[in-house]
Amino acid sequence: MQITPDNKIKKLVVVGDRLLIKPLKPDEKTAAGLFLPPGVEEKEKVRQGYIIKAGPGYPIPLPADEDDLWKGRDEKVKYIPLQAKEGDLAIFLQNASTEVVYQNEKYFIVPQAAILMLEREEEL
Repeated sequence: MQITPDNKIKKLVVVGDRLLIKPLKPDEKTAAGLFLPPGVEEKEKVRQGYIIKAGPGYPIPLPADEDDLWKGRDEKVKYIPLQAKEGDLAIFLQNASTEVVYQNEKYFIVPQAAILMLEREEEL
């Protein structure tokens, strides 16, 4: 398979409880009308953007049974899934995030703990 600009983002792997977020420009608002005024974004360091990729979640430690040491550690790691999902609009704390540039596009890598609110387009 050939890597193109269209599918390069699919090659990225987000680890743990982190999310890859494409930020909205300060003057953009969502279809539902959610809008953060520029003053809030500047003073509070609150940003919003769409979740492009999500990590697997919080890893659950494997039990340390001494009786089972002879079996080996072939078990797969299990995770507690994240509440945030790909496609959600996230409002997050910019101070807790890391800004990255990938394919000349700006993204934020944000831990789920820095997410303040999510907007999801599915029915409740």
